Amino acid sequence: MLTSKTPRLDLHGEEVAVIYALVTEFINDNYKMGNQEIAIVHGKSTNILTREVHKILKDNPLVASYHLNNWNLGETIVYLK
Repeated sequence: MLTSKTPRLDLHGEEVAVIYALVTEFINDNYKMGNQEIAIVHGKSTNILTREVHKILKDNPLVASYHLNNWNLGETIVYLK
């Protein structure tokens, strides 16, 4: 369940070229800290960042599952293994 203490990575204003490094590092750090649920804020304007983030999450072995936040389509909720 998302709370105000859920770790969040905000990608607003970032270029697609740096998204892979930012998302991968965020996942690795939270996995090491034992966090099982994180959120990635990508916005919802053109879906370019959304598609890129979901591609990265799909290929990451530390990610158990992920889905768009039903209450905020500009955010993806990620569950780590």
